[in-house]
Amino acid sequence: MSSRWQAVGPGLLWAGAAIGGSHLVQSTRAGAGWGFDLLWAVVLILILKYPFFEFAHRYTASTGESLLHGYRRLGAWALGVFFAIALVSAVINAAAVTIVSASLLGGLLGLSWTLPNLAALVFGLVAVILVGGRYRTLDRAMKAMISVLAVLTLAGVAVALRHGPAGDLAAAPRPAVWDAAGVAFLLALMGWMPAPLDIAVWSSLWTLAKNRADHRQVSVADSRFDYHVGYVVTGVLAVAFVSFGALVMFGTGEAFADNGIVFANQLASMYARTLGEWTRWLIATVAFITMFSTSLTVCDGYARTLVGCWRLLRAGRLWPETDATGGRAGYLGVLGALMLAGWLIIALWLSGLRALIDVATITAFLTAPVVGWLSFAAVRREPVPPADRPGRRLTWLTWAGFVYLIGFGLVYLVTQVARG
Repeated sequence: MSSRWQAVGPGLLWAGAAIGGSHLVQSTRAGAGWGFDLLWAVVLILILKYPFFEFAHRYTASTGESLLHGYRRLGAWALGVFFAIALVSAVINAAAVTIVSASLLGGLLGLSWTLPNLAALVFGLVAVILVGGRYRTLDRAMKAMISVLAVLTLAGVAVALRHGPAGDLAAAPRPAVWDAAGVAFLLALMGWMPAPLDIAVWSSLWTLAKNRADHRQVSVADSRFDYHVGYVVTGVLAVAFVSFGALVMFGTGEAFADNGIVFANQLASMYARTLGEWTRWLIATVAFITMFSTSLTVCDGYARTLVGCWRLLRAGRLWPETDATGGRAGYLGVLGALMLAGWLIIALWLSGLRALIDVATITAFLTAPVVGWLSFAAVRREPVPPADRPGRRLTWLTWAGFVYLIGFGLVYLVTQVARG
């Protein structure tokens, strides 16, 4: 157990990336709009996406190389397809999570700044942490934030349960689920729940970074333990945020605004109004920690991924992070470009919080089968030893995930065509 707890780190970083827009925004919206009726979708997608994130830990622990290498071994075309998906996702997701972080920061501190200025402040804080340190700094910061987040979130749910639901959970009207708008929201909810599949690569890269920092190679068993810690935390908090929305907002007649700053103020005010003014700081702090941890890991994860993809495509090997003249410079350059692109989207899309997040989450869901297949194919062939490859039960769960992701994606496309 000592060895396993020493391995914990990449899984919590992954959890910090996952617990963001999917939880604070989409899960809370699900609870606020449908009560507990959509909890099945959250639990189901957590089960069906489980293998695709596990493969990254399994691959890296068994081979000592990143999952990007596994994609490259499938062929340059496979890595090229993933690079294109990651590049588009990086810009959209960095903007989507940071626009929420910026809104929540303004609400928490009572700042009257414009949203682009608040976003610049968030990106600045991210840059200080990532440029000033490397893996160890990120690891320590994320462990602290996830710990505080888990305690405050569960405390808030406990208070809400004790207080009782603000609306009538049984009699309040619910929007339709299986019309075009309902299916679109389900897709948005599940697209980022618990996270887009392309961020599985981040776990792989963070595992390698931890191996270098600790001067040891983590075993498959220890790496899977680390993954399970992060995944369980993510799942528990997903249910908690659905409960927040259901207990505090569902049936009250209030709906979340599309504007980011208004949304942040609504989120804190509805809890303060229902549970007591003393909870305002609690909710505001939980919300900001949730999204800032996501902004931090999204910027770091996508920067590592894009640089790694580019160097593998050009040279056939992953860039060494310790190479200050090559890898580190490339990482910082991509990090800066990513934050600048994200800031420009925010500056041009001042009030489109919900629309921007829906675009990001729907894109994540529709590209999930492609990314999932790449990971599944990589972990079932050399250099992964036969003993470390997925077993029968995990393989069947993976195929069930493919059927669901592709099938629900087709349902979405059909409903949108019918909608006209």
